[in-house]
Amino acid sequence: MGAFLEKPMTAKHNEHGEGNGLRFGVGSMQGWRCEMEDAYHAKTGLGERLEDWNYFAVFDGHAGDNVAKHCAGNLLQRIISTTEFSNNDITRGIHAGFLQLDASMRDIPELKSGVDKSGTTAVCAFISSQHLYVANCGDSRAVLCQNGQPVFTTQDHKPILPGEKERIQNAGGSVMVQRVNGSLAVSRALGDYDYKNVSALGQCEQLVSPEPEIFCRDREPADEFLVLACDGVWDVMSNTELCQFVHSRFQLSDNLVEVANQVIDTCLHKGSRDNMSIIIIAFPGAPTPTEEAQRREEAVEAHLRQRIETILAEMKEIEYGELLKQLASEDIPDLPPGGGLHSKCSFVATVFKELHPKLAETCELGNY
Repeated sequence: MGAFLEKPMTAKHNEHGEGNGLRFGVGSMQGWRCEMEDAYHAKTGLGERLEDWNYFAVFDGHAGDNVAKHCAGNLLQRIISTTEFSNNDITRGIHAGFLQLDASMRDIPELKSGVDKSGTTAVCAFISSQHLYVANCGDSRAVLCQNGQPVFTTQDHKPILPGEKERIQNAGGSVMVQRVNGSLAVSRALGDYDYKNVSALGQCEQLVSPEPEIFCRDREPADEFLVLACDGVWDVMSNTELCQFVHSRFQLSDNLVEVANQVIDTCLHKGSRDNMSIIIIAFPGAPTPTEEAQRREEAVEAHLRQRIETILAEMKEIEYGELLKQLASEDIPDLPPGGGLHSKCSFVATVFKELHPKLAETCELGNY
């Protein structure tokens, strides 16, 4: 999991859809990691009596993708099949579904034998016509946005949190270098059975707990969008930055896949070295494209193009990295909020390649 490629894999896996008054877009990218270990599930309309319900989830696997993929394929059904969920006790149903799935995966042969030691974080949302339920297990995160600002967010489950650290120590473990036993960076996850072997303790009292933290809130007309994303996004973007950036992109385009891809590209340029997956769910109150915002964006790109042409013309030796450094030192007006120049790196590279096609291969990611 710690190994990196010589250059990032930037091909995207995308999905989009709509239903029950919601629209969603998914963007997923391997990035610098040698393997892609993320998985996701997005579905509007859950069938039969749940046709007006919707489900979205992101899973960030580690030590392999087996558990992440299994959870993506099975967590929804496990939850909605619980007695609690059937009795409209949604919170208890989600809780039971997580624990049942984690218990059942122990019987998967490669996990049971210990050959496969993978685990995964999970963040999921159930959205009905009136309510929003969010469950989180690990350090993937959900953020709800109103008026370009976060109004709700899940808490990352890290070993250094007092309650998490106490549980780890009670189970005979320790927190070193902010990791469980100096190894695992999250304190809650599905799978990871090497950390769940204290027979005298319950399922949620182990070194690593499969217990989700569950939140419920009423939907509001001011709700704009909900973001579910793995920590490859949150490593380099704060909740506020992401909400501001996505809000601004909604004013330019109603293509949610395009917006999702812009988020993960921006995070890549901000320095994220992890796999990245994001689901953006737009509510009826989401911003819509405006001519004013589109004109402003065109003006930003026109200004950038003029500065790129000028800077390159003044260079004795043409270097893409030096171009980025020069642009970063300037006060460029109206750059996208939350994204800044990083969100325009793809545009800068496109202009550079137009002007110096023979140097196109030098447009590599770097610090500036």
